[in-house]
Amino acid sequence: MTLFELLTQGTECLERAGSPDAGNDAKLLLLEAFELDMTHFLLNRMQALSEDEATKAREEKYREWIGSRAKRVPLQQILGSQEFMGMEFFVNEHVLIPRQDTETLVELVLEREKNTQKRVLDLCAGSGCIGISLAVLGGFCYVAEADLSEEALGVTRKNAENLAKKTGTRIDSFHGDLFDAIPDGTEAFDILVSNPPYIPTKVIAGLEPEVRDHEPMMALDGTEDGLLFYRRIAKEAGSVLAPGAAVYLEIGYDQGEAVSELLRKQGFTEVEVHKDLAGNDRVVCGRFVG
Repeated sequence: MTLFELLTQGTECLERAGSPDAGNDAKLLLLEAFELDMTHFLLNRMQALSEDEATKAREEKYREWIGSRAKRVPLQQILGSQEFMGMEFFVNEHVLIPRQDTETLVELVLEREKNTQKRVLDLCAGSGCIGISLAVLGGFCYVAEADLSEEALGVTRKNAENLAKKTGTRIDSFHGDLFDAIPDGTEAFDILVSNPPYIPTKVIAGLEPEVRDHEPMMALDGTEDGLLFYRRIAKEAGSVLAPGAAVYLEIGYDQGEAVSELLRKQGFTEVEVHKDLAGNDRVVCGRFVG
């Protein structure tokens, strides 16, 4: 058996399973299983594999990973990581896999919020990719990560330890339902960021299996119209925000007008919609008057 033959078998297996990028996924899994870069793969791909136990273990791992990917388990969950804002975040089945679209929100905050003494609240934190990126790249003095899922907060804490421990930022994690997670007496926040569940319930059944079957439903389902969490954030945010605080919310491509109106009705000012790199509405921001 050679690496090339293994790759061919893996690719064919994923193609039969309907994997949308079978060849690339099979290659990435092979390189990871054998701890190879592309150069060494190309140099050695036609050589017979060794019969030693270590090589056999790598081959078995690769076949197991291909089996998981054939069941449409996301590649990021199999490998346990996803790149976001130039950093590698640990991910598993308990958190939403960070998307490039969400970098639009982080980049907007970094562009607009230059005062590093501001306190940041990341609601529906999941992997912590938003708040931790702001800690590392923005240097904010304090970041609070809040999520309803204890399992998700475990991922958040691991990423904070791996990526932000050398920063001067204090990062706390709080378990609870949106603002109920924040302990009484906590100092008010100057920046609120969130990528809440926003997919309408009826849409979820039509999503790709990787999302529908393997990412946490509680991170996807925004109830009937997808706007439940925005209503609550707009209505309840004043309980934890300082006067003049900025709010940045990721949205679905068709939710800009609706979410903007929810904020305006609750007295937020300077409400704007920002687009992602694909030209779709992606972030609604506003300012809390207090």
